[in-house]
Amino acid sequence: MTKLNIKRNARFNYIILVYLAGMVFFTLFRLVETMVYCAGTEGPDDFGGLYFHALWNGFRFDTAVSCYILALPLVMMIVGEMGRIKRRWYYAIIHYTAMVLYTVAFFACAADIPYFCYFFQRLDASVLTMGESLPVVINMIFSEPQYLLYFFVFVVVAVGWWLTGRLIYRRVLKAHLGQEEPYAWSIVIGALLLFGWFTGMRGHLTKLPPLRAENATFCSNPFLNQIGLNPVFTFMKSAKSISKERSHPIELADAQSAKEVFDARESLPAVDSSAVRLEDGTHVVLVIMESMAKEKTSLGSHPEASLTPNLDSLMRLGYTFTELYSAGTQTYNGVYSTLYGHPAIFKRHTMHSATVRHMCGLPHNLQSAGYSTAFLMPHKGYFDGMESFLFENGYDTVFEQDSYPAEEYVNSYGIPDHVLFRHAIEYIDRATAKGPSFTTILTISDHPPYVVPEGTAFVPRTEELTQQVVEYADWSIGQFMAEASKKPWFAKTLFVFVADHGAPDKHPVYDIPLSRNRIPLILYAPGRIEPRFISRLALQIDIAPTVLGMLGIGYGNKMAGIDILHHRRDIAFFGSGNMIAAVDGELMYLYRDDSKTTSLYRYKEEETEDISAQYPERKATLERYALGMVQSSYQMLTDGVTACDK
Repeated sequence: MTKLNIKRNARFNYIILVYLAGMVFFTLFRLVETMVYCAGTEGPDDFGGLYFHALWNGFRFDTAVSCYILALPLVMMIVGEMGRIKRRWYYAIIHYTAMVLYTVAFFACAADIPYFCYFFQRLDASVLTMGESLPVVINMIFSEPQYLLYFFVFVVVAVGWWLTGRLIYRRVLKAHLGQEEPYAWSIVIGALLLFGWFTGMRGHLTKLPPLRAENATFCSNPFLNQIGLNPVFTFMKSAKSISKERSHPIELADAQSAKEVFDARESLPAVDSSAVRLEDGTHVVLVIMESMAKEKTSLGSHPEASLTPNLDSLMRLGYTFTELYSAGTQTYNGVYSTLYGHPAIFKRHTMHSATVRHMCGLPHNLQSAGYSTAFLMPHKGYFDGMESFLFENGYDTVFEQDSYPAEEYVNSYGIPDHVLFRHAIEYIDRATAKGPSFTTILTISDHPPYVVPEGTAFVPRTEELTQQVVEYADWSIGQFMAEASKKPWFAKTLFVFVADHGAPDKHPVYDIPLSRNRIPLILYAPGRIEPRFISRLALQIDIAPTVLGMLGIGYGNKMAGIDILHHRRDIAFFGSGNMIAAVDGELMYLYRDDSKTTSLYRYKEEETEDISAQYPERKATLERYALGMVQSSYQMLTDGVTACDK
């Protein structure tokens, strides 16, 4: 019987050996990613003996990616075998095609490690929404030692890969190009390989659809369900989904049902007739804090471990909402939803569109009431498309990185928090001298690359850098408020502190890590608010209507949020990636758009059992509300009816 060895069937053996080598490298990346994810925990993760199942899933997804990478080389090899092609340049093209494609795939695997550990999502095409922000991101990668480490891992792997490929090419292919097999044998082997490659691409031999991301889900542990995925697979599938979204509108709920849900928010129960109504002309300072998760403050599950003594003090001086959820998990979600009262819509970049959307929100309404409006950001104005979007939507002035002296920059994102607050004080001094002002400040220090600036009076209490930057960010807020308290405008100002989104949880219980959406909200008007903690459900999209309500300024029907000082929410909804969640204080509904699957959990007890069958009516209520609200917001954007009435 004819045997396959490196001296015979050299062309086909080359393909097989490259595939096997690629699988080894993919598996090494998966093992490294697991170790990085589990590092720094108090105890080892309990995978319940299911990790090898996750590795088996990884084998399936890695095989699918490898088959796509090697599809063209395989076809060219079959042509070369059947055509008795012996030209070395022909096979050199095949070899370098395979080497380059695998190298790109390994770069995606290296980039996926920090991406997954931060977002708890595998690499996807949402990174393409960075657009002009890419230079800032590249600068960030080379400024953050941890990210630079992953880049060097990629370089080492790439060198190892090319050396391995060179060995296979020289020993198996180049040295045995003269070998020829009978046509019948070549046809049989070629047909078997094509069948195997086709099966590998599909992921199975059944009549079921080709391999999908949801096929990696096999247990209640969200980490194990995701670690089997290949980031090249998730990136390509999400890129395909984004392409489809441009020609296929979102259809989460029928138009009538969505409209009924949207309109019903006007009739929510009244809860508080004693909320403060501030005097006309009250200045507003809105601070959107980078990654200030609820868990970092005294509102978290371990209040004694709070890293934010200054924020904790402010909480005792104003209205503090303890059950507030961010709309999404990206900064652009936080800015958009806080200012304009609309939810995140999956992974769609709400500040990027073919034409700039016009939104009626906090800036426009205050501007129409005679307020000067300014936005201070620490980074480049083009990042996330912010500057153009803000100028088109209610801001007179936007300060960005080029507005500040270059010597104040500390990392790729520009200036640190305490410097940004100093510039804010200077601006507010000028603006309030002319009339009522609305100032928005977007902080950045609690974002990699982490830098604790030198030459300040800040003294950290912890040793870990990721905790020190939180302490520094909080210290900067304390310095800002101490300086503001000396100003004549202080007593006539409403201060609003909220996070853009939360922070990753080391051990998320659900597909949506709730710590990424749980954030604090503080409304503080010196001497005019009776301090209290409010535990009702609330959303980031409620901030604009609530602030306008406190100022006695009407806001029409252009926002999806409500005035949470006067109305009670029974359901809160929020998003992460291509998922939507809704909670009612006891149960959490979860919708996964990629797989079109849903679940219901007792999230307060962190139970992982899907109890949809036990509470079908409550699940239906949560689903109708969450999907209806997102559908309504999307339809308003599509119809172009989000602008203020003139």
